[in-house]
Amino acid sequence: MRTGSRRGILKEDEMAAGAEPASSYPRRRGAPPWAAGQPRSVRRAGLPGRAGLPGRAGRAGLPAARRGLAIGIDVGGTKVAAGVVDGSGRLLAQARRSTPGSDAREVEAVIVDLVAELGRGHRIRSIGIGAAGWMDLSNGTVLFSPHLAWRNEPLRSNLEELLRRRVTVVNDADAAAWAEWRFGAGRGEPRLVCVTLGTGIGGAMILDGRVERGRHGVAGEFGHQVIVPGGHRCECGNRGCWEQYASGNALGREARELAAANSPVAQSLRAAVGGDVQAITGALVTRLALDGDPACQELVEEVGQWLGLGLANLAAALDPGTFVIGGGLSEAGGLLLGPARRAFARNLTGRGFRPAAAIEAAALGPSAGLIGAADLSRSLPRGR
Repeated sequence: MRTGSRRGILKEDEMAAGAEPASSYPRRRGAPPWAAGQPRSVRRAGLPGRAGLPGRAGRAGLPAARRGLAIGIDVGGTKVAAGVVDGSGRLLAQARRSTPGSDAREVEAVIVDLVAELGRGHRIRSIGIGAAGWMDLSNGTVLFSPHLAWRNEPLRSNLEELLRRRVTVVNDADAAAWAEWRFGAGRGEPRLVCVTLGTGIGGAMILDGRVERGRHGVAGEFGHQVIVPGGHRCECGNRGCWEQYASGNALGREARELAAANSPVAQSLRAAVGGDVQAITGALVTRLALDGDPACQELVEEVGQWLGLGLANLAAALDPGTFVIGGGLSEAGGLLLGPARRAFARNLTGRGFRPAAAIEAAALGPSAGLIGAADLSRSLPRGR
């Protein structure tokens, strides 16, 4: 299998090569019913289109029972979220754990634990993992993850050995974008760019129903465009990356600096953590901003301005029809997206003489990554 086609576009059946069927693995003593092997002979599926999009076969006519239930797992820098998802993108059950980011084996153990928990009481057809980092999608290896302990990590083979089940591994931002294109805010958009704001900034592109991964399979790392040369140090090793200014981590850092300076405008922020400045996080600042705290609203607005600037850069290069903004920080809603839209319009190349992309909030919220990973696990080829 290839990690890129001649035109740099990965069809869904090229995104990850299928492993050997689960029936080729010896079943462990005491394995739960959902871990039973699957038949070796299974149908290869192509790209699943949506009904109503010309030129692509839709799956809407398939009964939900045939599409089956899947477990999707979204592995982020601070949390591992998992859920049982049906063929219509509905989340039927969910669970989460904190991410043990310093130990790759512990991350795998958390994934196994979540699969066991969610597998009870559901007949699971497939398992999909959305993992943060650059990947060799042909064999499910995470080449590098700035926020996790993965360096050339054979994640898919490790998990298949532990679970005795076929596992699909995709980039987490690709999974979120796929979910929004299939079921959410990007439905019907032939040129969709999804930006996820969490620990860092993830990104993905859906072009004419295909996930665009670039020639070497590592496209979409929008958060690591250098936007301030010589700026804040990033976990990737560079300075001034976009995610150091427009992510949840950036929001938390700026709030901590404000509170540490004992600014009079930050007294409510300090009170919310009992004076423990290091306990301030981007999620806390977002919640306080939504509750009406002026200082936190100002901090979110500044992040929104950086977001809009980066989106203008992406529009100059990619010219999408719609940007969908997801991830935990997107829960700030208009407090974030209002400033982002204004900064985007102010910095867009050719403004006033060209169509401008829409900027929309993700419809599926923080669950987009696990929903997309689950949906892709059903769609990718089941055998070679």
